[in-house]
Amino acid sequence: MAAVTFDHATRIYPGTERPAVNALDLDIADGEFLVLVGPSGCGKSTSLRMLAGLEDVNAGRILIGGHDVTETPPKDRDIAMVFQHYALYPHMSVADNMGFALRIAGAPRAEIRRRVEKAAEVLDLTGFLDRLPKALSGGQRQRVAMGRAIVRQPQVFLMDEPLSNLDAKLRVQTRTQIASLQRSLGVTTVYVTHDQTEAVTMGDRIAVLNNGELQQVATPREMYDSPSNVFVAGFIGSPAMNLASHRVEADHVSLGGARLPVPRATLGALPAASAGTVVVGFRPEALERVGAPAEDGLSFTVDLVEELGADAFAYGRLGDSDTSIVMRLNPRDLPPRGATLHARIAPGDLHFFDADTGARLPA
Repeated sequence: MAAVTFDHATRIYPGTERPAVNALDLDIADGEFLVLVGPSGCGKSTSLRMLAGLEDVNAGRILIGGHDVTETPPKDRDIAMVFQHYALYPHMSVADNMGFALRIAGAPRAEIRRRVEKAAEVLDLTGFLDRLPKALSGGQRQRVAMGRAIVRQPQVFLMDEPLSNLDAKLRVQTRTQIASLQRSLGVTTVYVTHDQTEAVTMGDRIAVLNNGELQQVATPREMYDSPSNVFVAGFIGSPAMNLASHRVEADHVSLGGARLPVPRATLGALPAASAGTVVVGFRPEALERVGAPAEDGLSFTVDLVEELGADAFAYGRLGDSDTSIVMRLNPRDLPPRGATLHARIAPGDLHFFDADTGARLPA
């Protein structure tokens, strides 16, 4: 096991001007489960492949266990990678697939069998060791791919969207197994996904990337409660945070008929270039439904109600404007389409961001 460090690591693909990953600075503690998350093309898989040695590092360094491995070949980095595609040998049994890397390395047969059986027990694959991959389900095949990584006993696990080929129910089940397995093994793990639900449910910390730039690194709770900028605020959370630009009028903003006070710290931090405009954000669950309009409440027209069993969400428009809004509702008390809802934002649940840079403002 070992800590991992990206020290201003940069990757620029030939023929492009913009770096795919730009000066990535990131420290991953020994035994930590860190999730790299972001939209397609943000640089998360490139970052993982740089760590694996599968992509060149054009500037900066990568360290594993305090050792600079920037120029070290992949086979000498003591890492194991689990890919999106299982890449199992179809003619080999589960046991042979899991022990293949050890056999190539010349490990004794008894040692290979011992490690394979131990990994199979951890992954609940003991009864499948003699089967071929074609006789397994998708989730079982993914567990075999993980077992192949586990038996090597590497310093670092790298996982590149390993659940993307599974159906929704199996994804939930398998992500729980992966998180539990990582915590029992205590191996440093870097996990890549575009699914923010996976990120917040699995990682000790989350690193959000966008356009090759690191946006924020924090625990799931810290990132949810205090997103560092507009991008993170809109990316983490489902449904996304309600965000819209508003003019500051003296010491408040007007929003759907509500006068919302702007804290002194926010007013003092507003840059002159913003011309008194601020991005206001609040999460769908921060809205409390009330029976009648109030000075500190807002009103909106319902366009769509989404029922999710234990939860429900109303999507609509604020007042006479085109500003969209999402509100979490009691699933047993749902309004019809076209209804006007009145709501109050829970105290302390307003977020303010710089309208020009998108950076979080103090509140």
